[in-house]
Amino acid sequence: MIVTVTLNAALDVTYEVEALIPHGSHRVTQVLRRRAGGKGVNVARVLAALGHRTLVTGFAGGATGRVIRADLRAAGLADALVPVADDSRRTVTVVSRRDGDATVFNEPGARVSTAEWEDFADRFPRLVRDAHVVVLSGSLPPGLPSDAYAELIRASHEAGAATVLDTSGSALLDALSAGPDVVKPNAAEILEATGRQDVARAAADLRTHGAKAVVVSRGPEGLLAVTRTESWRAVPPERLAGNPTGAGDACVAALAAGLVDGLTWDAVLREAVALSAAAVPCPLAGDFDARLHHRFRTHVALEKISAAHTY
Repeated sequence: MIVTVTLNAALDVTYEVEALIPHGSHRVTQVLRRRAGGKGVNVARVLAALGHRTLVTGFAGGATGRVIRADLRAAGLADALVPVADDSRRTVTVVSRRDGDATVFNEPGARVSTAEWEDFADRFPRLVRDAHVVVLSGSLPPGLPSDAYAELIRASHEAGAATVLDTSGSALLDALSAGPDVVKPNAAEILEATGRQDVARAAADLRTHGAKAVVVSRGPEGLLAVTRTESWRAVPPERLAGNPTGAGDACVAALAAGLVDGLTWDAVLREAVALSAAAVPCPLAGDFDARLHHRFRTHVALEKISAAHTY
C-alpha cells in the first residue's frame, strides 16, 4: 500500500477561458471540474489509475472539507483525513484555450491548531503501519511547525516504509535531517531553497544534508536524478502543449510506484518522465493520457552522468 499525505488538501476548481489577459475581465467558457485536490491527492489518483492500493490522509475541515471527502469517495479513493475546525482551502486554476497555459491561485489553507496537529501525529503511526511507501506532498498549512514533515518521515521509517517528499522552502530543508528516501523538488524550488544557481550542485547539497536521492523536475527538459551511487538525466521524447500543473504529481506517483515495485533507477526515471509527460495534455491534475504514457515509456532519452560532471 502507498499512503499519500496531503496536509494542505484543497478543493480544486478549474476554469477554462478563451485567453488569459492581465488586467482584463474574463468570461469562463467552461468549469472543467471541481474536485478534491492537493498534491498528495493528485498523486493518489495517478497511483490508483496505475492499479496501486492507496490511502489518502492529511487534514480536512468545514464545508469545503466535506466536499473534498465526498469527492474522494466518489472517486473510489480511501481516505483517513483528520478533521480540523477551520475550513479547507480552495485552489483555482485558469486554463487558456488559446495556448493551453495554466495560471494557478493557491489559498494558504486551513489553520491547524497545536492540538489538531498532535492528534494527527498520534494517529499517523497506525495509518502507515501497513504502508510500503509514504508520499508527503505539498505545502504546510498555517499553524504547523516547519519540521512537520521530518516528524512524519521518521514515523514512516519506524514503520518500515520508504518515503518520497515533494515540498519546498523551509518545509523541504527542515525535513532533510529525517533522511527522506527520495526528494522531488522542481528546478525553481531547489535553487530557491539552496541559494545555488546550478541544479546539479543544489541536488548535491540536499544529499549532503540528508536526502538519500534527489530527483529534480525541469519541465520540458525532463529530470535530473542524483543518488548515492549514480546520477542521471532523463528527457521526454517530445514537448507537449497543455497544463503542466499535474506533471510533477505524476512524476512523484511514478517514483513511489518504482519503490514499491523495486525497479532500478533507470527504469524508475523512464517511467517518471513518461508518466509526467503524459499528464501535460490533461487539463486536470491527477489525470494522464494512458496512450501517451504507453508510447513514451520506451522512448525516453536517458543519460548516465559521471560524478565529475554532476557535482
